[in-house]
Amino acid sequence: MTHVLFVCTGNICRSPLAEAIFRREIAARGLDGLTASSAGTGAWDGAPASEGAYLIALEHDLDLSGHRAGLLTRDLVEQADVILTMARHHRARVTELGGDAVTQVLGEYAGRTGPDAEVSDPFGGDIELYRSTYEDLDELVRIAVGRLAKEQREQGASD
Repeated sequence: MTHVLFVCTGNICRSPLAEAIFRREIAARGLDGLTASSAGTGAWDGAPASEGAYLIALEHDLDLSGHRAGLLTRDLVEQADVILTMARHHRARVTELGGDAVTQVLGEYAGRTGPDAEVSDPFGGDIELYRSTYEDLDELVRIAVGRLAKEQREQGASD
């Protein structure tokens, strides 16, 4: 079983959307052995998804109504096999908690370089900004799921 942890700042916009997209993708592809959760480097434990993230999720048949923000902790880092962050400063926080070996910026994991590797924070923006963030996440998470599935197949073949 490979557990993926998505990390952003407040765990109310980007990482919950990434987690929901990830779950949809693994179900659509019939992939077993992959699970996901999300956390934030500055999350207020128990906060619901932001209104914009919630509405954009609904537009794409994803349900964030039960999401509650969680603060990134050393325990969460230790439980994850792969940690994908939205920005480089999130990766720095994960590294402080001991997760450097299993952490990458989501965009870099999906093959992007430079500033395009980071997913911008839509918090406080209009609905169009949330739509743009969703489209970015949708593309990156699909690529990440494909890469994880390939790595699982390769590992299974070598076991």
